[in-house]
Amino acid sequence: MTPPSSPASNPPPHAHHDAPTPLLTLDAVAKRYRDRTALDGVTLALTPGETVGLVGESGSGKSTLARLALGLVAPDSGTVRFAGRDPYRLRGRADRALRGRLQFVPQHPRGSLNPSLRAGEAVAFALRLHGTPRAERPEAVARLFAQVGLEPALAARYPRELSGGQLQRVAVARALATGPELLVCDEPTSALDRGVQARLLDLLTDLRERTGLAYLFISHDLAVVRRLAHRVLVLRHGRVVEQGPADRLWDSPAHPYTRALLEAATGTLPATGRRPTELPHHRTDEESP
Repeated sequence: MTPPSSPASNPPPHAHHDAPTPLLTLDAVAKRYRDRTALDGVTLALTPGETVGLVGESGSGKSTLARLALGLVAPDSGTVRFAGRDPYRLRGRADRALRGRLQFVPQHPRGSLNPSLRAGEAVAFALRLHGTPRAERPEAVARLFAQVGLEPALAARYPRELSGGQLQRVAVARALATGPELLVCDEPTSALDRGVQARLLDLLTDLRERTGLAYLFISHDLAVVRRLAHRVLVLRHGRVVEQGPADRLWDSPAHPYTRALLEAATGTLPATGRRPTELPHHRTDEESP
């Protein structure tokens, strides 16, 4: 299989320097629900500016790991640290400050956006929670829309008036409102067609290059993850069965399950040939709801 052109071919920004302090660490975490073990001894470390891809089929434990990383559920055993701190022990202002540094991009933004709020209002609400003064919010919303390649006029539209690609960019803009250092992206491209997927991945790559964002990028599609990730962990039944640099896993997978995931990757993602900051100021096919 010929790998797609990918930023993952380049090493992380810190690859030639002393290893930085991890931004997110999970050490031997386990989580069991009443009828099954969701995670069993998973360990990972994610450094600033790095993208770690988490790949596996439905039921492999990917979403549980995302919730642990976000501090939404506690592990039954093992430890989670963000910026060296235990998110489960923080309260009040310290908890809010830490959570502002760690944000979430959902799989289905339409379901996560209030249908009665305009797109700009949804982003402004996140700014309000982060403490941005009311007078500064309109300018901040416009800046965030521009940052994710959306025309400012789209801020006045309701979610039902936006396409899937536009909604996902609104979700990214809302996540960026707190000035995060890490975005946990849970299947953010799975509901998009291949062309729109490619443009969203271009956007995420551009944001990483310009701001130093780190990503924990979760997907069932190894072709999508390989395009963005520096490293990949392959989950099966709650355990990591293989991990390593994205290119190496793509070119020389060691585990039969990884090879099966590669066979399920139905081809390369098209290159757009356009930087996200060069989006045209007119309607495109992605802008049609």
